[in-house]
Amino acid sequence: MASLMSAPAAPAVRISATQLLIDNKWVPSESGKTFATINPSTGEEICQIAEADAADVEKAVRAARAAFERGPWRKTMASERGRLLHRLADLIEKHADELAALESLDNGKPVSVAKAVDVAATVGCYRYFAGWADKVQGKTIPIDGDFFCYTRHEAVGVVGQIIPWNFPMLMQAWKLAPALATGNTVVMKPAEQTPLSALRIGELIVEAGFPEGVVNLLPGFGPTAGAAIANHMDVDKVAFTGSTEVGHLIMEAAAKSNLKRVTLELGGKSPNIVFADTNVDEAVEGAHFGLFFNHGQCCCAGSRVFVEQKIYDEFVEKSAARARKRTVGDPFDPKTEQGPQVDQAQFDKVMGYIDSGRAEGARLACGGERVGDRGYFIQPTVFSDVQDNMKIAREEIFGPVMSIIPFKTAGEVVERSNRTTYGLAAAVWTRDIQKAHAIANSLRAGTVWVNCYNVLDTRAPFGGFKQSGIGRELGEYGLQQYTEIKTVTVRL
Repeated sequence: MASLMSAPAAPAVRISATQLLIDNKWVPSESGKTFATINPSTGEEICQIAEADAADVEKAVRAARAAFERGPWRKTMASERGRLLHRLADLIEKHADELAALESLDNGKPVSVAKAVDVAATVGCYRYFAGWADKVQGKTIPIDGDFFCYTRHEAVGVVGQIIPWNFPMLMQAWKLAPALATGNTVVMKPAEQTPLSALRIGELIVEAGFPEGVVNLLPGFGPTAGAAIANHMDVDKVAFTGSTEVGHLIMEAAAKSNLKRVTLELGGKSPNIVFADTNVDEAVEGAHFGLFFNHGQCCCAGSRVFVEQKIYDEFVEKSAARARKRTVGDPFDPKTEQGPQVDQAQFDKVMGYIDSGRAEGARLACGGERVGDRGYFIQPTVFSDVQDNMKIAREEIFGPVMSIIPFKTAGEVVERSNRTTYGLAAAVWTRDIQKAHAIANSLRAGTVWVNCYNVLDTRAPFGGFKQSGIGRELGEYGLQQYTEIKTVTVRL
Protein backbone atom coordinates (compact mmCIF):
# COMPACT_ATOMS: atom_id res chain seq x y z
CA MET A 1 0.00 0.00 0.00
CA ALA A 2 3.04 2.30 -0.17
CA SER A 3 3.55 4.74 -3.02
CA LEU A 4 5.70 7.74 -3.89
CA MET A 5 4.39 11.14 -4.87
CA SER A 6 5.95 14.56 -5.24
CA ALA A 7 4.73 18.08 -5.79
CA PRO A 8 6.64 20.51 -8.01
CA ALA A 9 10.11 21.03 -6.47
CA ALA A 10 9.15 18.71 -3.61
CA PRO A 11 11.18 15.80 -2.34
CA ALA A 12 9.57 12.38 -2.76
CA VAL A 13 6.90 11.84 -0.10
CA ARG A 14 6.24 8.26 1.00
CA ILE A 15 2.56 7.48 1.54
CA SER A 16 2.22 4.31 3.57
CA ALA A 17 -1.30 4.53 5.07
CA THR A 18 -4.33 4.72 2.77
CA GLN A 19 -6.83 2.42 4.50
CA LEU A 20 -9.05 2.60 7.58
CA LEU A 21 -7.58 2.09 11.05
CA ILE A 22 -10.00 -0.03 13.10
CA ASP A 23 -8.93 -1.95 16.21
CA ASN A 24 -5.24 -1.23 15.39
CA LYS A 25 -5.60 -2.96 12.01
CA TRP A 26 -5.40 -1.34 8.57
CA VAL A 27 -8.41 -2.54 6.60
CA PRO A 28 -10.28 -1.62 3.39
CA SER A 29 -13.75 -0.15 3.68
CA GLU A 30 -16.67 -2.59 3.91
CA SER A 31 -17.93 -1.33 0.54
CA GLY A 32 -14.51 -1.53 -1.07
CA LYS A 33 -14.92 2.07 -2.25
CA THR A 34 -12.05 4.54 -2.41
CA PHE A 35 -11.74 8.23 -3.22
CA ALA A 36 -8.94 10.42 -4.55
CA THR A 37 -7.07 12.91 -2.41
CA ILE A 38 -5.88 15.79 -4.59
CA ASN A 39 -2.69 17.85 -4.66
CA PRO A 40 -4.05 21.44 -4.54
CA SER A 41 -0.89 22.81 -6.16
CA THR A 42 -1.57 20.88 -9.37
CA GLY A 43 -5.15 19.61 -9.20
CA GLU A 44 -3.81 16.10 -9.77
CA GLU A 45 -4.58 12.94 -7.81
CA ILE A 46 -2.07 11.99 -5.11
CA CYS A 47 -3.49 8.55 -4.32
CA GLN A 48 -6.69 6.66 -3.55
CA ILE A 49 -7.95 6.47 0.06
CA ALA A 50 -10.38 3.93 1.51
CA GLU A 51 -13.84 5.51 1.86
CA ALA A 52 -15.62 4.79 5.13
CA ASP A 53 -19.39 4.86 5.50
CA ALA A 54 -21.98 3.73 8.06
CA ALA A 55 -20.90 0.07 8.04
CA ASP A 56 -17.33 1.04 8.89
CA VAL A 57 -18.51 3.43 11.60
CA GLU A 58 -20.44 0.53 13.14
CA LYS A 59 -17.28 -1.64 13.23
CA ALA A 60 -15.17 1.17 14.66
CA VAL A 61 -17.71 2.05 17.37
CA ARG A 62 -17.88 -1.61 18.42
CA ALA A 63 -14.09 -1.70 18.68
CA ALA A 64 -14.00 1.54 20.64
CA ARG A 65 -16.76 0.36 23.00
CA ALA A 66 -14.97 -2.92 23.66
CA ALA A 67 -11.71 -1.07 24.35
CA PHE A 68 -13.47 1.32 26.73
CA GLU A 69 -15.46 -1.23 28.70
CA ARG A 70 -13.51 -4.51 28.49
CA GLY A 71 -10.06 -3.88 27.06
CA PRO A 72 -6.79 -2.97 28.76
CA TRP A 73 -7.47 0.74 28.21
CA ARG A 74 -10.04 0.72 31.01
CA LYS A 75 -7.40 -0.49 33.47
CA THR A 76 -4.56 1.65 32.11
CA MET A 77 -3.22 3.91 34.84
CA ALA A 78 -3.49 7.65 34.25
CA SER A 79 0.29 7.99 34.41
CA GLU A 80 0.63 5.33 31.70
CA ARG A 81 -1.82 7.21 29.47
CA GLY A 82 0.49 10.19 29.88
CA ARG A 83 3.53 8.11 28.94
CA LEU A 84 1.79 6.88 25.78
CA LEU A 85 0.96 10.44 24.75
CA HIS A 86 4.57 11.49 25.38
CA ARG A 87 5.74 8.54 23.26
CA LEU A 88 3.43 9.63 20.43
CA ALA A 89 4.76 13.19 20.66
CA ASP A 90 8.33 11.87 20.41
CA LEU A 91 7.46 9.84 17.31
CA ILE A 92 5.79 12.82 15.62
CA GLU A 93 8.85 14.95 16.38
CA LYS A 94 11.12 12.22 14.99
CA HIS A 95 9.13 12.21 11.73
CA ALA A 96 8.69 16.00 11.57
CA ASP A 97 10.09 16.46 8.06
CA GLU A 98 8.01 13.63 6.63
CA LEU A 99 4.80 14.85 8.27
CA ALA A 100 5.39 18.45 7.17
CA ALA A 101 5.90 17.26 3.59
CA LEU A 102 2.69 15.17 3.72
CA GLU A 103 0.76 18.17 5.06
CA SER A 104 2.09 20.46 2.34
CA LEU A 105 1.40 17.93 -0.40
CA ASP A 106 -2.18 17.28 0.72
CA ASN A 107 -3.19 20.70 2.09
CA GLY A 108 -1.04 23.15 0.10
CA LYS A 109 0.44 25.13 2.99
CA PRO A 110 4.14 26.07 2.74
CA VAL A 111 6.30 23.22 4.04
CA SER A 112 8.26 25.64 6.22
CA VAL A 113 5.02 26.68 7.95
CA ALA A 114 3.84 23.08 8.21
CA LYS A 115 7.02 22.16 10.10
CA ALA A 116 7.48 25.30 12.21
CA VAL A 117 3.81 25.75 13.14
CA ASP A 118 1.70 22.64 12.51
CA VAL A 119 4.15 19.90 13.49
CA ALA A 120 5.64 21.86 16.38
CA ALA A 121 2.23 22.79 17.81
CA THR A 122 1.01 19.21 17.35
CA VAL A 123 3.93 17.88 19.38
CA GLY A 124 3.34 20.55 22.02
CA CYS A 125 -0.35 19.68 22.26
CA TYR A 126 0.26 15.98 22.88
CA ARG A 127 2.94 16.78 25.48
CA TYR A 128 0.75 19.30 27.27
CA PHE A 129 -2.18 16.91 27.68
CA ALA A 130 0.21 14.04 28.51
CA GLY A 131 1.15 16.09 31.53
CA TRP A 132 -2.49 16.43 32.53
CA ALA A 133 -3.32 12.72 32.34
CA ASP A 134 -2.59 12.00 36.03
CA LYS A 135 -3.76 15.37 37.34
CA VAL A 136 -7.51 15.27 36.59
CA GLN A 137 -8.81 15.51 40.14
CA GLY A 138 -12.16 15.79 41.87
CA LYS A 139 -13.05 17.64 45.07
CA THR A 140 -14.24 16.85 48.55
CA ILE A 141 -17.39 18.78 49.50
CA PRO A 142 -18.41 19.54 53.13
CA ILE A 143 -22.14 18.81 52.84
CA ASP A 144 -24.47 18.97 55.84
CA GLY A 145 -24.77 15.88 58.07
CA ASP A 146 -22.47 12.98 58.87
CA PHE A 147 -21.37 12.26 55.30
CA PHE A 148 -18.22 12.15 53.19
CA CYS A 149 -18.95 13.69 49.75
CA TYR A 150 -16.53 13.78 46.85
CA THR A 151 -16.53 14.11 43.06
CA ARG A 152 -14.85 12.01 40.38
CA HIS A 153 -14.05 13.05 36.81
CA GLU A 154 -14.70 10.01 34.64
CA ALA A 155 -14.23 9.52 30.91
CA VAL A 156 -17.32 10.22 28.80
CA GLY A 157 -16.85 6.95 26.90
CA VAL A 158 -16.77 6.49 23.12
CA VAL A 159 -16.10 9.85 21.47
CA GLY A 160 -16.78 10.63 17.82
CA GLN A 161 -14.49 13.32 16.42
CA ILE A 162 -14.75 15.06 13.04
CA ILE A 163 -11.83 17.29 12.06
CA PRO A 164 -11.35 19.92 9.31
CA TRP A 165 -8.87 20.29 6.47
CA ASN A 166 -7.25 23.63 7.27
CA PHE A 167 -4.91 22.34 10.04
CA PRO A 168 -5.25 18.56 9.63
CA MET A 169 -2.65 17.17 12.03
CA LEU A 170 -3.04 20.00 14.57
CA MET A 171 -6.82 19.65 14.72
CA GLN A 172 -6.32 15.89 15.14
CA ALA A 173 -4.13 16.65 18.16
CA TRP A 174 -6.59 19.19 19.62
CA LYS A 175 -9.24 16.47 19.60
CA LEU A 176 -7.28 13.31 20.37
CA ALA A 177 -4.94 14.53 23.10
CA PRO A 178 -7.51 15.61 25.75
CA ALA A 179 -9.81 12.69 24.91
CA LEU A 180 -7.04 10.14 25.41
CA ALA A 181 -5.57 11.87 28.45
CA THR A 182 -8.92 11.49 30.23
CA GLY A 183 -9.39 7.84 29.26
CA ASN A 184 -11.87 7.96 26.39
CA THR A 185 -11.78 5.91 23.20
CA VAL A 186 -12.14 7.60 19.82
CA VAL A 187 -13.71 7.13 16.40
CA MET A 188 -12.33 9.95 14.23
CA LYS A 189 -13.18 11.09 10.71
CA PRO A 190 -10.36 13.11 9.10
CA ALA A 191 -11.40 15.59 6.41
CA GLU A 192 -11.79 13.97 3.00
CA GLN A 193 -9.64 16.72 1.45
CA THR A 194 -6.63 16.04 3.71
CA PRO A 195 -6.48 12.50 5.15
CA LEU A 196 -2.78 11.76 4.67
CA SER A 197 -1.19 13.20 7.81
CA ALA A 198 -4.00 11.87 10.03
CA LEU A 199 -3.48 8.34 8.69
CA ARG A 200 0.31 8.53 9.02
CA ILE A 201 -0.11 9.62 12.64
CA GLY A 202 -2.43 6.63 13.00
CA GLU A 203 0.57 4.44 12.21
CA LEU A 204 2.55 6.25 14.89
CA ILE A 205 -0.31 5.77 17.38
CA VAL A 206 -0.07 2.02 16.86
CA GLU A 207 3.74 2.17 17.06
CA ALA A 208 3.52 4.15 20.32
CA GLY A 209 1.65 1.24 21.90
CA PHE A 210 -1.93 2.41 22.29
CA PRO A 211 -4.16 -0.67 22.80
CA GLU A 212 -6.52 -2.03 20.16
CA GLY A 213 -9.69 -0.03 19.61
CA VAL A 214 -8.56 3.09 21.48
CA VAL A 215 -8.10 5.21 18.32
CA ASN A 216 -9.98 4.38 15.10
CA LEU A 217 -9.53 6.52 11.97
CA LEU A 218 -12.19 6.57 9.23
CA PRO A 219 -11.50 8.82 6.22
CA GLY A 220 -14.73 9.51 4.38
CA PHE A 221 -17.38 12.09 3.62
CA GLY A 222 -19.60 14.13 5.92
CA PRO A 223 -23.03 12.99 4.67
CA THR A 224 -22.04 9.32 5.08
CA ALA A 225 -19.28 8.67 7.63
CA GLY A 226 -19.72 11.95 9.50
CA ALA A 227 -23.49 11.61 9.74
CA ALA A 228 -23.15 8.00 10.90
CA ILE A 229 -20.92 9.11 13.77
CA ALA A 230 -23.27 11.93 14.79
CA ASN A 231 -26.33 9.65 14.67
CA HIS A 232 -24.82 6.57 16.31
CA MET A 233 -26.63 5.47 19.47
CA ASP A 234 -23.45 4.10 21.06
CA VAL A 235 -21.31 7.22 20.60
CA ASP A 236 -21.38 9.14 23.88
CA LYS A 237 -20.03 12.46 22.61
CA VAL A 238 -19.25 14.11 19.30
CA ALA A 239 -16.64 16.85 18.82
CA PHE A 240 -16.62 18.75 15.53
CA THR A 241 -14.61 21.57 14.00
CA GLY A 242 -15.95 23.07 10.78
CA SER A 243 -18.72 25.23 9.38
CA THR A 244 -21.63 26.55 11.41
CA GLU A 245 -24.04 24.98 8.90
CA VAL A 246 -22.69 21.49 9.52
CA GLY A 247 -22.55 22.22 13.26
CA HIS A 248 -26.34 22.68 13.21
CA LEU A 249 -26.75 19.28 11.53
CA ILE A 250 -24.51 17.55 14.06
CA MET A 251 -26.30 19.10 17.02
CA GLU A 252 -29.66 18.07 15.57
CA ALA A 253 -28.43 14.51 15.02
CA ALA A 254 -27.02 14.32 18.55
CA ALA A 255 -30.34 15.46 20.01
CA LYS A 256 -32.42 13.05 17.93
CA SER A 257 -30.24 10.02 18.66
CA ASN A 258 -29.10 9.53 22.25
CA LEU A 259 -28.67 13.13 23.43
CA LYS A 260 -24.90 12.68 23.13
CA ARG A 261 -22.61 15.38 24.48
CA VAL A 262 -21.53 17.92 21.85
CA THR A 263 -18.51 20.19 21.45
CA LEU A 264 -18.53 22.44 18.38
CA GLU A 265 -15.84 24.82 17.13
CA LEU A 266 -17.47 26.58 14.19
CA GLY A 267 -17.18 29.53 11.85
CA GLY A 268 -16.22 33.13 12.44
CA LYS A 269 -16.26 36.61 10.98
CA SER A 270 -13.81 38.13 13.40
CA PRO A 271 -13.46 41.91 13.79
CA ASN A 272 -9.95 43.37 13.96
CA ILE A 273 -10.26 46.94 15.31
CA VAL A 274 -7.48 49.46 14.62
CA PHE A 275 -7.54 52.80 16.45
CA ALA A 276 -5.67 55.88 15.22
CA ASP A 277 -3.46 55.96 18.33
CA THR A 278 -1.77 52.66 17.47
CA ASN A 279 1.53 52.07 15.66
CA VAL A 280 0.12 51.91 12.13
CA ASP A 281 2.92 49.82 10.62
CA GLU A 282 2.63 47.21 13.37
CA ALA A 283 -1.14 47.11 12.97
CA VAL A 284 -0.85 46.70 9.19
CA GLU A 285 1.51 43.75 9.62
CA GLY A 286 -0.64 42.28 12.39
CA ALA A 287 -3.80 42.57 10.29
CA HIS A 288 -1.98 41.05 7.32
CA PHE A 289 -0.95 38.04 9.40
CA GLY A 290 -4.38 37.88 11.03
CA LEU A 291 -6.10 37.47 7.67
CA PHE A 292 -3.63 35.88 5.24
CA PHE A 293 -2.05 33.26 7.51
CA ASN A 294 -2.80 29.77 6.20
CA HIS A 295 -4.14 31.33 2.97
CA GLY A 296 -7.02 32.90 4.90
CA GLN A 297 -8.26 29.41 5.77
CA CYS A 298 -8.58 30.09 9.52
CA CYS A 299 -11.86 30.07 11.44
CA CYS A 300 -10.59 32.99 13.55
CA ALA A 301 -9.24 35.03 10.61
CA GLY A 302 -9.56 38.79 11.13
CA SER A 303 -11.58 39.27 7.98
CA ARG A 304 -13.40 42.44 9.07
CA VAL A 305 -10.66 45.05 9.61
CA PHE A 306 -12.28 48.12 11.20
CA VAL A 307 -9.97 51.15 10.91
CA GLU A 308 -10.53 54.53 12.53
CA GLN A 309 -11.35 57.17 9.92
CA LYS A 310 -8.31 59.36 10.77
CA ILE A 311 -5.84 56.75 9.50
CA TYR A 312 -8.10 54.86 7.10
CA ASP A 313 -6.52 55.90 3.78
CA GLU A 314 -2.99 55.33 5.09
CA PHE A 315 -3.94 51.90 6.42
CA VAL A 316 -5.57 50.83 3.14
CA GLU A 317 -2.56 51.97 1.10
CA LYS A 318 -0.06 50.17 3.34
CA SER A 319 -2.18 47.01 3.59
CA ALA A 320 -2.51 46.78 -0.19
CA ALA A 321 1.24 47.32 -0.60
CA ARG A 322 1.99 44.57 1.92
CA ALA A 323 -0.43 42.16 0.23
CA ARG A 324 1.18 42.78 -3.17
CA LYS A 325 4.55 41.70 -1.72
CA ARG A 326 3.18 38.39 -0.45
CA THR A 327 4.79 35.47 -2.29
CA VAL A 328 2.27 33.00 -3.70
CA GLY A 329 3.46 29.73 -5.20
CA ASP A 330 4.85 26.24 -4.77
CA PRO A 331 4.51 25.25 -1.08
CA PHE A 332 7.86 23.41 -1.27
CA ASP A 333 9.71 26.58 -2.30
CA PRO A 334 11.26 28.13 0.85
CA LYS A 335 10.38 31.63 -0.40
CA THR A 336 6.64 30.88 -0.58
CA GLU A 337 4.37 32.59 1.97
CA GLN A 338 1.05 31.41 0.51
CA GLY A 339 0.18 28.20 -1.29
CA PRO A 340 -3.08 27.18 -2.98
CA GLN A 341 -6.56 26.94 -1.51
CA VAL A 342 -7.34 23.40 -0.48
CA ASP A 343 -9.48 22.28 -3.43
CA GLN A 344 -11.53 23.37 -6.44
CA ALA A 345 -14.68 23.91 -4.39
CA GLN A 346 -12.90 26.26 -1.98
CA PHE A 347 -11.21 28.08 -4.86
CA ASP A 348 -14.56 28.62 -6.57
CA LYS A 349 -16.17 29.78 -3.32
CA VAL A 350 -13.46 32.39 -2.66
CA MET A 351 -13.52 33.67 -6.24
CA GLY A 352 -17.30 33.96 -5.93
CA TYR A 353 -16.91 36.21 -2.90
CA ILE A 354 -14.40 38.36 -4.76
CA ASP A 355 -16.90 38.76 -7.60
CA SER A 356 -19.57 39.65 -5.03
CA GLY A 357 -17.37 42.35 -3.49
CA ARG A 358 -16.85 43.96 -6.89
CA ALA A 359 -20.54 43.73 -7.76
CA GLU A 360 -21.70 45.30 -4.49
CA GLY A 361 -19.43 48.32 -4.88
CA ALA A 362 -16.41 47.63 -2.68
CA ARG A 363 -13.16 49.04 -4.08
CA LEU A 364 -10.58 46.41 -5.05
CA ALA A 365 -7.31 47.77 -3.65
CA CYS A 366 -5.25 44.80 -4.85
CA GLY A 367 -5.48 41.18 -5.94
CA GLY A 368 -8.72 39.54 -6.97
CA GLU A 369 -7.34 37.20 -9.62
CA ARG A 370 -6.16 33.63 -10.01
CA VAL A 371 -2.42 32.95 -9.90
CA GLY A 372 -1.09 30.63 -12.62
CA ASP A 373 -3.07 28.26 -14.80
CA ARG A 374 -3.19 25.14 -12.65
CA GLY A 375 -3.78 24.43 -9.00
CA TYR A 376 -5.95 26.58 -6.76
CA PHE A 377 -3.85 29.71 -6.20
CA ILE A 378 -5.50 33.10 -5.52
CA GLN A 379 -3.87 36.52 -5.23
CA PRO A 380 -3.93 38.11 -1.76
CA THR A 381 -6.95 40.39 -2.11
CA VAL A 382 -7.78 43.63 -0.27
CA PHE A 383 -11.10 45.47 -0.52
CA SER A 384 -11.66 48.97 0.84
CA ASP A 385 -14.84 51.07 1.12
CA VAL A 386 -16.61 47.97 2.42
CA GLN A 387 -20.06 48.41 3.95
CA ASP A 388 -21.41 46.25 6.79
CA ASN A 389 -24.28 44.92 4.68
CA MET A 390 -22.05 43.61 1.89
CA LYS A 391 -21.75 39.86 1.53
CA ILE A 392 -17.96 39.97 2.00
CA ALA A 393 -18.49 41.74 5.35
CA ARG A 394 -21.19 39.35 6.61
CA GLU A 395 -20.24 35.83 5.53
CA GLU A 396 -17.21 33.69 6.30
CA ILE A 397 -15.03 33.57 3.17
CA PHE A 398 -12.26 31.26 4.43
CA GLY A 399 -9.78 32.60 1.91
CA PRO A 400 -7.24 35.39 1.28
CA VAL A 401 -9.75 38.26 1.12
CA MET A 402 -9.46 41.24 3.48
CA SER A 403 -12.27 43.76 3.96
CA ILE A 404 -11.19 47.14 5.38
CA ILE A 405 -14.08 49.07 6.93
CA PRO A 406 -13.97 52.65 8.33
CA PHE A 407 -15.35 53.70 11.74
CA LYS A 408 -15.47 56.91 13.79
CA THR A 409 -16.06 56.13 17.49
CA ALA A 410 -15.33 53.33 19.96
CA GLY A 411 -18.98 52.82 20.85
CA GLU A 412 -19.95 52.59 17.21
CA VAL A 413 -17.28 50.04 16.30
CA VAL A 414 -18.10 47.78 19.26
CA GLU A 415 -21.78 47.72 18.26
CA ARG A 416 -20.94 46.99 14.63
CA SER A 417 -18.35 44.36 15.55
CA ASN A 418 -20.93 42.50 17.65
CA ARG A 419 -23.62 42.74 14.96
CA THR A 420 -23.01 39.22 13.67
CA THR A 421 -24.14 35.67 14.38
CA TYR A 422 -20.51 34.72 14.99
CA GLY A 423 -18.32 35.26 18.05
CA LEU A 424 -15.09 33.31 17.72
CA ALA A 425 -12.31 35.90 17.95
CA ALA A 426 -11.56 39.62 17.80
CA ALA A 427 -8.65 42.01 18.19
CA VAL A 428 -8.01 45.63 19.11
CA TRP A 429 -4.97 47.78 18.31
CA THR A 430 -4.36 50.82 20.54
CA ARG A 431 -1.73 52.37 22.83
CA ASP A 432 -4.44 53.26 25.37
CA ILE A 433 -4.55 50.43 27.92
CA GLN A 434 -7.86 51.60 29.40
CA LYS A 435 -9.45 51.63 25.96
CA ALA A 436 -7.96 48.22 25.16
CA HIS A 437 -9.52 46.57 28.22
CA ALA A 438 -12.85 48.36 27.74
CA ILE A 439 -13.10 47.16 24.13
CA ALA A 440 -11.96 43.63 25.01
CA ASN A 441 -14.62 43.43 27.73
CA SER A 442 -17.33 44.66 25.35
CA LEU A 443 -16.65 42.35 22.39
CA ARG A 444 -18.75 39.17 22.25
CA ALA A 445 -16.01 36.75 21.27
CA GLY A 446 -14.30 33.74 22.81
CA THR A 447 -10.80 35.14 22.25
CA VAL A 448 -9.73 38.80 22.12
CA TRP A 449 -6.19 39.79 21.19
CA VAL A 450 -4.72 43.19 22.08
CA ASN A 451 -1.99 44.54 19.79
CA CYS A 452 -1.44 41.07 18.29
CA TYR A 453 -3.33 38.42 16.33
CA ASN A 454 -3.42 34.62 16.02
CA VAL A 455 -1.53 34.11 19.27
CA LEU A 456 -2.73 30.57 20.06
CA ASP A 457 -1.24 28.36 22.74
CA THR A 458 -2.19 24.89 23.94
CA ARG A 459 -2.46 26.21 27.50
CA ALA A 460 -5.11 28.84 26.63
CA PRO A 461 -8.73 27.84 25.93
CA PHE A 462 -10.17 28.44 22.47
CA GLY A 463 -13.80 28.48 21.34
CA GLY A 464 -16.68 30.72 20.41
CA PHE A 465 -19.68 32.70 21.57
CA LYS A 466 -23.02 32.56 19.73
CA GLN A 467 -22.99 30.45 16.54
CA SER A 468 -19.21 30.08 16.60
CA GLY A 469 -19.58 27.06 18.80
CA ILE A 470 -20.22 25.27 22.08
CA GLY A 471 -17.55 24.39 24.63
CA ARG A 472 -13.82 25.06 24.62
CA GLU A 473 -10.72 23.31 23.33
CA LEU A 474 -7.19 23.46 24.76
CA GLY A 475 -5.99 24.23 28.25
CA GLU A 476 -7.58 22.90 31.41
CA TYR A 477 -10.96 23.99 30.02
CA GLY A 478 -10.48 21.57 27.11
CA LEU A 479 -10.19 18.63 29.51
CA GLN A 480 -13.61 19.39 30.97
CA GLN A 481 -15.24 18.56 27.63
CA TYR A 482 -14.13 14.92 27.91
CA THR A 483 -15.20 13.96 31.42
CA GLU A 484 -18.45 13.39 33.26
CA ILE A 485 -18.60 14.52 36.90
CA LYS A 486 -19.82 11.90 39.36
CA THR A 487 -20.80 12.82 42.92
CA VAL A 488 -20.26 10.12 45.58
CA THR A 489 -21.77 10.51 49.06
CA VAL A 490 -20.84 8.07 51.84
CA ARG A 491 -22.66 7.86 55.16
CA LEU A 492 -20.22 7.99 58.07
